[in-house]
Amino acid sequence: MNERKTIKGDMTVGNPARLILSFSIPLLLGNVLQQMYNMADSIVVGNYVGTTALAAVGTGFPIIYMMVALFMGIGGGATVIISQYYGAGDLKKVSETVDTIYTFGIVGAIPISVIGILLSGPMLRLINTPDDTLPDARLYMTIIFAGTIFALGYNLNSAIMQSLGDSKTPLLLLSITCGLNILLDLLFVIVFQWGVVGVAVATIFSQAVSWGVGILLVNRKYTYIHVNPLKFFFDRELFGKIIRLGLPAGLQQMLFSVGTLALQSLVNGYGSDFMAGFNGANKIDMFAFFPAQSFGMALTTYVGQNIGAGKMHRVKEGLRATMVMSVLCGIGAMALVLGCGTNMMHLFSREAAVVEAGMIYLRPVMYCYLLFAVMNTFLSVLRGAGDMVFPMITSLLSLWLIRLPMAYLLAYFFGKEYIFFSYGGGWVIGMTMAIVYYFGGRWKKKAVVCRRREEDLPAECE
Repeated sequence: MNERKTIKGDMTVGNPARLILSFSIPLLLGNVLQQMYNMADSIVVGNYVGTTALAAVGTGFPIIYMMVALFMGIGGGATVIISQYYGAGDLKKVSETVDTIYTFGIVGAIPISVIGILLSGPMLRLINTPDDTLPDARLYMTIIFAGTIFALGYNLNSAIMQSLGDSKTPLLLLSITCGLNILLDLLFVIVFQWGVVGVAVATIFSQAVSWGVGILLVNRKYTYIHVNPLKFFFDRELFGKIIRLGLPAGLQQMLFSVGTLALQSLVNGYGSDFMAGFNGANKIDMFAFFPAQSFGMALTTYVGQNIGAGKMHRVKEGLRATMVMSVLCGIGAMALVLGCGTNMMHLFSREAAVVEAGMIYLRPVMYCYLLFAVMNTFLSVLRGAGDMVFPMITSLLSLWLIRLPMAYLLAYFFGKEYIFFSYGGGWVIGMTMAIVYYFGGRWKKKAVVCRRREEDLPAECE
């Protein structure tokens, strides 16, 4: 039981603000690298292949994400359990949970690849992909789906280490992936002139390398864990807990990605220039969300460990610290996008129509960063506590009942220039729901593990 205290990553002692900040900085850098990794594809394709290829790469991403979202969400449920067992000092259960989710991920990658390859064409037609973009988009998706196992394995390694309080090693892995991907993008697209094929091959090859390196690092750093993709250990009881926590998160991510596809379909109806501008601006926009997302991920791990250790008072302290940091970063991101948005769009294309399409997205959405910061902080506490259902309900209601209907209505009555004002409406509802539910206190009953209890904790953890 004392072995946990000798391992880096214990977030149950020390200053909450300092712990969350130090843990989130590598996550933030990792998110930035991840987006640079994604942007590299778009920048190289947009500048050296053309607008149609840029639109093809961008329009395929939501479909790819939709196919893997369920499995990644279930993996997220496993990380909550890992962090709570780690907080409680039960390293045997940590190891068994890692083995179980790894087995599930490796086996699950096979049907994702097959179904994704077979349905690429029909799904692209379903979202109104223009004829000039369809061939490249389908080719790109086919290659990416063939490498699904590498993406899942790479992400599992990072999630496992983050749940144990290690955000630096995942950053190292991401640096390897990003650097290799950019080099291969330049080689395959500019030198070999493979077009979107080169971008896709670069992506799956770099993920495969990072997955292999990640396995070596996990096994070396955590002596109580031995990751082996061919081990196939599976604990039904643990998997039941993983499903109970992870299935709502997986369904949330999958249905959210379906909603994104519905929005993408609306955007696609305005042609390749508008598609390219939207996809480029969306990548810029993600940078603005990264600070709040990184703080939220750190808070989720922090909450999981402290609830596992029975230290509920530290959960409240972590919430306050995260809220302040997230809101301040939201203000800074809003100012940066407001002042430099047009110049950022020039990274993707010099065509005036593409740049203006991107700004049509950025102008209204940049004011929503504060709403997201507040909502995400409260929902991160719930996830760390093991309450995955309410965050799912919040996200889906704000998307399906508010944002999507508003987007289509605004487009119909006022034109494409007003589509993205719908984001603000969705986040206002989501933020309000998250605040009310948090102060209601029901989330405190959702913990999987309680080593010891304080007055704030329920008599029993479900």
